[in-house]
Amino acid sequence: MCYAIPGKIIDSNGNLASIEYFGEIKKARNDFFELSPGDYVYAQGGFVIQKMSRDEALSSLEAWKELFFELKKIDNRLSRAGPGMGKISKETARMLNKARRGAALTKQEALALFNIEDAREINLLFKTANSVRQKFLSNACCVHGIIEFSYWCVNDCLYCGIRSSNKTINRYRMAPAEIIESVKEAYDLGFKALVLQSGEDGYYTDETFERLIRDIRKDFPVLILLSAGEKGKDFYKRAFDAGARGVLFRFETSQRSLYSTMKPGRDLESRIEALRFFKKTGFLIATGGLLGLPGQKKEDMIEDIFLAKSFGADMYSFGPFIPHPGTPLKEAGIIPADDILKFIAVTRLIAPDAKILVTTALETIGADMRRRGLLAGANSFMLNATPETKKMRYEIYKNRAGLGKDLRVQVAEALALLKELGRAPTDLGYN
Repeated sequence: MCYAIPGKIIDSNGNLASIEYFGEIKKARNDFFELSPGDYVYAQGGFVIQKMSRDEALSSLEAWKELFFELKKIDNRLSRAGPGMGKISKETARMLNKARRGAALTKQEALALFNIEDAREINLLFKTANSVRQKFLSNACCVHGIIEFSYWCVNDCLYCGIRSSNKTINRYRMAPAEIIESVKEAYDLGFKALVLQSGEDGYYTDETFERLIRDIRKDFPVLILLSAGEKGKDFYKRAFDAGARGVLFRFETSQRSLYSTMKPGRDLESRIEALRFFKKTGFLIATGGLLGLPGQKKEDMIEDIFLAKSFGADMYSFGPFIPHPGTPLKEAGIIPADDILKFIAVTRLIAPDAKILVTTALETIGADMRRRGLLAGANSFMLNATPETKKMRYEIYKNRAGLGKDLRVQVAEALALLKELGRAPTDLGYN
């Protein structure tokens, strides 16, 4: 329920619009509408997704105004790095001050920060990352819905519960009408951005998916992101032309040999080529990888951040590998939750203006991880909008966070947390 705040068009030049929100000016790409100064719009993920009437916009803005500035005050207070952290090493202080100034960290510096163990230094790392998040992105926090429409996959990845050779799971596919009904439920609850996710399933033709996206866009002005794997350029080009504007497409690891081991029959270069194609096409890119894969080093994880950055990623999605009992890696361990939090913080310092997810996997392995991730520099998370009977069966790993919770309950809990942290559940575009 990434609630959009209406904004007023100040200028529209080609497909780039300047939008004013309570005195702040943001930019957003306009691919769908004819816009003139004075028009009101909703933007999401850097795209204008809906044009609205002046009366509707002013009514919404009046409801938002007091809360908007109240939330900013709370966030400003919580995001101050401030003194009083106790004594830390000169080298850690130097690196954190460098990042706070907006200077680019080297890979060696990023690794050094990822490796810190002193509790005071870790605390200051988190506070610095949170202050950088606030400086570049204010208090906006994107809360996307995700609809897991198919539990089938042709791949046999060693780490994934959906792998094709796993015979212990109860698979399903949702018909287009069922997907649209789930979109409607999420939209009615205020969601403005939705991820349609599946295994790599060839059951849905390019034509079926193109028609599905057009039908969604016709009735529900939402930002549509696809997470459907390597479906081919024609599939994604047709999806883009139909109105999809984002892809969640993780490369899993930047290490080629590890990638080939974990994904038999696949190579990293094809994944990288797909991400380049998405960027060229004009998609918003959400990408990242798994942390804690067997054989993965901390140096590899830092390399993952820089690979994501090389694609011009708009959103970073890194979460812990959690073994599923129906995979060859069922006996593998899990990276400590605190290491994931440090990784989020380092990612923020490397990519200060990006959206960074608190993944469901992170929420699964530790208590209060959504809150802790947001205070370590993250500014996005997802709520599961899949029908409950399907959601319970979608096992990438066991015991996922959020299972058994109605979407309305998830929304209420998310809003309460964001209000406590001073975050606005909205995406205003970019500076």
